[in-house]
Amino acid sequence: MTLHDIVGLLAGFLTTTAFIPQVRHVWRTKSAKDISLGMYLIFVCGVALWLVYGIWIDAWPVIAANAVTLLLSGAVLVMKLRFDR
Repeated sequence: MTLHDIVGLLAGFLTTTAFIPQVRHVWRTKSAKDISLGMYLIFVCGVALWLVYGIWIDAWPVIAANAVTLLLSGAVLVMKLRFDR
């Protein structure tokens, strides 16, 4: 494992785990009224593209981080759509 792999994994870990408190909060309160739908739509699309990019260049730190981030941010987006009905 190279130094840039370690830096990539650490960056991915930190930015990915940053979504866990948001997912927990929305799930517990069953409310996403203060979350921007537009921001999460754009963000989820951007993360999906980062995942595709990581797959194309075979960069496993990019793939791993963005796969998990896509799941977490996608969960917030789904809860936003579900709870705001």
